Amino acid sequence: MAGFESGLTANRQPSNRVQTSGINQLSSLLSDSKNGIQVGRVIDIILNKDYPNIEKYGGLNAIGTIFFSKVGFESTGFNQAKPFFPQITSYPLINELILIFQLSDTSIGINSSETSYYYINSINLWNAPHHNGYPNLSDGVNDLEQIADYKSTSQAGGEIRKVNDSSTEIDFNSPANPTQNTFIERSNIHPLQSFTGDNIFQGRWGNSIRLGSTTRLNDGVKLNDWSEVGDNGDPITILRNGQPLDATNEGWVPIVEDINKDLSSIYLTSTQKLKEFKASSTSYKSYTTQDNEVPTPPNDYNGKQVIINSGRLLFNTNEDHIMLSSQRTISFNAKRGFNFDTPSNFVVEVGTTIKLGSKEATEPLVKGNTLFKDLDFMLAALIQLIGIIEYSNLYPGGIPAPDSALSTVSSTTKEALKNIKKNLKNILSKTSKTI
Repeated sequence: MAGFESGLTANRQPSNRVQTSGINQLSSLLSDSKNGIQVGRVIDIILNKDYPNIEKYGGLNAIGTIFFSKVGFESTGFNQAKPFFPQITSYPLINELILIFQLSDTSIGINSSETSYYYINSINLWNAPHHNGYPNLSDGVNDLEQIADYKSTSQAGGEIRKVNDSSTEIDFNSPANPTQNTFIERSNIHPLQSFTGDNIFQGRWGNSIRLGSTTRLNDGVKLNDWSEVGDNGDPITILRNGQPLDATNEGWVPIVEDINKDLSSIYLTSTQKLKEFKASSTSYKSYTTQDNEVPTPPNDYNGKQVIINSGRLLFNTNEDHIMLSSQRTISFNAKRGFNFDTPSNFVVEVGTTIKLGSKEATEPLVKGNTLFKDLDFMLAALIQLIGIIEYSNLYPGGIPAPDSALSTVSSTTKEALKNIKKNLKNILSKTSKTI
């Protein structure tokens, strides 16, 4: 454990003192009632290949391994423990408390009595998703300001975490591996308010998944923004990435999702109406009221719908198609335009009409090739006719004489018609086609 021990010496001295009485009591109870389950304080953790002497601990297979000291027990050393759950990765922070126990390890086929320590993720001391670290109050390095961040409360009979400034001054990062030292404590990461029957999964940074439902009181009072209509128990799923930027620094106060302020979110509803949702554009002027197809605005709709809301949306495929399919219409709303860029074809096939410019448009588009052929024929005939007229004569006194006025006009008209015929092909679009 050279890497761990050298880093530990440089950053803090290990303590063999007994921790606070509350934690001692917790550890003692668990040890007695849970067949040896104990409480440990995380001293360090291996998160990547750059951990010093990682091969000594098993190489890349050691990722997730923690070094811990037993809480409530006199100890002269540090132990290692591996994560218990193989499919869930939720590693603790330095100075968080974890439950530890001994089970068989990879030597089970050779020596069934040989065991290793395993740990379950952090103990939820503060009921906070951001962190549940607890200062080592017995190591003599914690100042009064840090201790003051943990307020005593006679009602609860213990302590609650209420941070006076932006940090509790707890060291959450590895003493041995600087490449892991990225955790910066934030005082404004709020837990989500839970409602009866909810299953909520929360990250440390305001990201979460709520498997919830409509929750209304008997008198119809809604308890959240999605429970104005519907019945209690109607399912809703909310995936949120990032809480509002203006969240208060009172990070211990529970909040609910805010579809307008959360950085990115996906809502999957059943009967709910998201009345507070503000879509960027809800103009449906292209629809006629006669066809009964005008979409209900997303904040007024109370049926099953999926709303994706973020600063930007990108849909990309790298092998096959993007396909949009709708039982009714597909409505596009944009404040600054609607652009298509493609090096290939743009095809629109419709069953009735295409209206450009307005839903009231009545002027039909012409068939370009047909019109071209007709105009080309007419111009050729006119040029031929003008050519004959150009040489018409007058017969004053029965003697033929050129009609100079008609000849001049005919010559000018003939040249103009030739130029029109020559440039006639330019009236045809090289890209847009119709039938």
